[in-house]
Amino acid sequence: MGEARRRRQVRWLGGLLLLALLAPVRGADGPYEHEHAARDGIQHVLDGQADAVLAGDRARYLEAVDPVASGYRGAQRAVFRNLGRLPLDRWSYRIEDVRLRGARAEADVRLRYRLRGYDRVPVTATEKLAFARRDGRWYVAGERPGSARQLWEQGRMSVVRGKHSLVLSADGGDGAVGVDEAMLRGISAAADRAVPAVSLSWPRPWARRVVVEVPGTSRAMAELLGAPTQSYEGIAAVTTGAGGGSRGASADRVVVNPEAYGVLTETGRQVVMTHETVHVATRPHTTAATPLWLSEGLADWIGYRGTGRSPRSAAPQLARAVREDALPRGLPGDDEFRFDGATDALNRAYEGGWLACRMIADRWGEERLMAFYLKAGEQRPGEDGDHRRGVDTALRAVVGLDRAEFTELWRDYVRDELA
Repeated sequence: MGEARRRRQVRWLGGLLLLALLAPVRGADGPYEHEHAARDGIQHVLDGQADAVLAGDRARYLEAVDPVASGYRGAQRAVFRNLGRLPLDRWSYRIEDVRLRGARAEADVRLRYRLRGYDRVPVTATEKLAFARRDGRWYVAGERPGSARQLWEQGRMSVVRGKHSLVLSADGGDGAVGVDEAMLRGISAAADRAVPAVSLSWPRPWARRVVVEVPGTSRAMAELLGAPTQSYEGIAAVTTGAGGGSRGASADRVVVNPEAYGVLTETGRQVVMTHETVHVATRPHTTAATPLWLSEGLADWIGYRGTGRSPRSAAPQLARAVREDALPRGLPGDDEFRFDGATDALNRAYEGGWLACRMIADRWGEERLMAFYLKAGEQRPGEDGDHRRGVDTALRAVVGLDRAEFTELWRDYVRDELA
């Protein structure tokens, strides 16, 4: 009896399971699509929109946009106009994740694009998009919080082409004035001077082109970089892009803060632009093993060349530390280069890195400085990101000193130059 009863239970439970699998689950727009079917449908829509961008087909581009989302649709018209001003030779989307909500969906989408004549490899960004299904078809319905912000979404774009540069700007929209053309042309001219200046010092091949983005305000710059506004209020420019130690590193963008950049002298603007261009040139050889004092110090060393700036005028914070017998015990750590920290400490970190690179060039020569940079980038950092072992290895290989010996030499050099 017991065995027969167990068999009847198994058959009964199996029947319930079969009914559950066959029963349709209904949502706001009928049965839910299976996730892979929705994914295929959304990818198809995005592929069509990408083709439209490259073909300059406005009607097809807007076919992908939800006709009910009038505000988003209007914004996408402006985006399409802006994209038409860019020398694009690649534009594609790849879905990374989809979350279904009946007739709605959310997706994380990887955008890849490349500017013809400027980017050797594509720029990548993650867009967080919302989608709506109407009459069996998927549409892009808007952006979700956390989506990467792009310059072409920040108002009407201006484009200035230089000999070695491409300068892109957006006015911020809503009737904003934006950056005037004279400043944009000045930025282009500074970038055009920076490229050959960097090429004279940096020994490895690089694109010898630079793309500069100029948002309308420091607030728009922070939005573009996905950071709080106060993080970049006093910063004239930054360079975006991922290091990698290979030619596969992503394309860089120099992003200029028009408010901070605008108050600099002509020499100051050139130093900033040359500094950022160094980061573009060195990026494939800048890795997790490269300490910031070295990457920022080299950029400043090349940036200051030919300006006639004395160490005291270029390193006022360290000069003060020398006068007050408060010279740091060691080279600046990566945490001292945080933009959200104290301004004096940040400036002191940059000055320390610059003087370390200047010392190597003065004592061992420019070729050794470049060799040290390359050697440091080849090392492996510790599991916690500690650079010390890699720096030790690079120093011994290139200048014959360990890190402790180098640090003491640097402290003596700083005292001598700034006293």
